Amino acid sequence: MSDHTLAARLEITIAIAEEAGQMIIKAREQQDFAQRLKKDNELVTDVDVAVDKLISQRLEEHFPGEARLSEELAPESALHETAPKLWVVDPIDGTVNFAQGLRHVAVSIGWMEAGVAKVGVVHAPFLGETFSAAEGAGAFCNGKPIQPSSADSLAHTLVGTGFPYRKEERKQLLKRLEAVLSECQDVRRNGAAALDLCDVACGRLDAYYESVSPWDFVAGWVIAREAGARVGHLYPVPPAVPEDIYPDHLIVTAPGVYDAMAYLLLEADQRKP
Repeated sequence: MSDHTLAARLEITIAIAEEAGQMIIKAREQQDFAQRLKKDNELVTDVDVAVDKLISQRLEEHFPGEARLSEELAPESALHETAPKLWVVDPIDGTVNFAQGLRHVAVSIGWMEAGVAKVGVVHAPFLGETFSAAEGAGAFCNGKPIQPSSADSLAHTLVGTGFPYRKEERKQLLKRLEAVLSECQDVRRNGAAALDLCDVACGRLDAYYESVSPWDFVAGWVIAREAGARVGHLYPVPPAVPEDIYPDHLIVTAPGVYDAMAYLLLEADQRKP
C-alpha cells in the first residue's frame, strides 16, 4: 500500500523482525532442524526457509503486491530487480553462527523505493537488540539513538570484516587483511554482516569492509547511514545498479577514518602477492 509513511513501515517491520526472532529462538531451543549445503559450501537450515516464509507472509499481509528479494526464496534476481518498491530480506544472517550455537545471528529486513534504501531493521534475537532506521529520522538500538565512534586515526580503528564461502576467493583478500592488521588497532570477524554494519553505526566497530549479498547489507546500510556513519564502495558501482543494493567492495566507517581506510584497502589491492 502506498499510503504507509516511513514511520509506519518501520514500526511494522520491527514487529515482523521480532516475531521472526522469536521463531529463531524457539527453533534453537528445540534443536530439531536439518542442515544442508547450498552451492559454494554455504550452509542453510530448515529454519532459514521457515523464517523466510513467515516474513514473506507478513510483508504480503501489510504491503500486498510489493516485490521481495530474499536469500532463500528469490536470490537469482538480486541485481536485476527494478521494482519501484522492494523488500530485501535475510531471514537469518549468520546461519553458521545459528547452527553452531553462537549469538551473532540477525533478522535483516530492508525496504527500498526507486532504488534508494529507506527503511532498515536488524534484529538480533540472542543479543536482545533491535537496530532500526528510516530515511531522515536517525538510527536507534532498542529505541535509543545511536551514532558512530569518533575514531580519527587508523591506529585506533577496530575493523570488522568477513570472508567468502569459496575458499579460492579468500586468498586475494589476505593482502587487505595484512594491511589492516599492520595499520589498524585489530580485526573482528563476527560472522554476520548485518550486525557488523550496526556495530559501526553504534560505535562498537570503527570500520567495516566486505563483499556480501544484497540481503546481507541493505538494512544495515540504512541504519549505519542514518546513524551518521559514512557508507560507500571502494570501486565504482555499475551504472545500471542502484548503489544501495550493490553488494561488492562495501566500506562503512566512522566519519573520521573513511578516507584513510579506503586508501589503505585500495593500496593493499595493488600490492603484488
